[in-house]
Amino acid sequence: MGRERGGTVTHHVEQEPVPHAPTAVADPAPLGLAAFALTMFLLSAKNAAWTDGTDAWLGYALAYGGLVQILAAMWEFRNRSVFGATAFGSYGGFWLGLGLYVALVAGGATAAQQANDLGWILLAFAIFNTYMMLWSAQVNQAVFAVFVTLEATEIILFIGNFATSPTTIKIGGYIGVLTAVCAWYASAAWLINSMLGRTFLPVGKPLLHQLIPGTTRR
Repeated sequence: MGRERGGTVTHHVEQEPVPHAPTAVADPAPLGLAAFALTMFLLSAKNAAWTDGTDAWLGYALAYGGLVQILAAMWEFRNRSVFGATAFGSYGGFWLGLGLYVALVAGGATAAQQANDLGWILLAFAIFNTYMMLWSAQVNQAVFAVFVTLEATEIILFIGNFATSPTTIKIGGYIGVLTAVCAWYASAAWLINSMLGRTFLPVGKPLLHQLIPGTTRR
């Protein structure tokens, strides 16, 4: 629109505000790994017969290991990380599914039926985890260690549940604790290295990158 000043007309052009470029999303991997680690630790402590309480892991399977990992997976999609989105989304779903099974279904089943159900659940995720373990070698050695120990945990636990062997399940619990420790380390290293912008805690080079030159984490 125009305004008259001293016999001249000046024109004031109203401009639309320039939209800000979207800011980068912080890497959700340390959060997802931490959520997985804590929930795995609580369940594994129960499987190892270290606890004297009830199912303390159950609420955390629904909230922390489940919901928080699902959120981490969505942010990994935003970061265009196919591996992170698949891993966190799948194991977030695993914890939610396992928690809902225990809360809603297991109470109406016999001990033998529960063991059989858990055996099949763990077998199915061991199959999924096998190729995730192989492709995790493209991320770094710390993450690879998480998937290797998780693979061992799931295999031993599904064998223990199918055989209804408390001793085998205890062993699976011990290795599950080790899995949680590996995930906590990977989370801590990823977090502090991102904060400092340099390597403070080593995570190791991608093994797959060394075997197949030119591969990158996606």
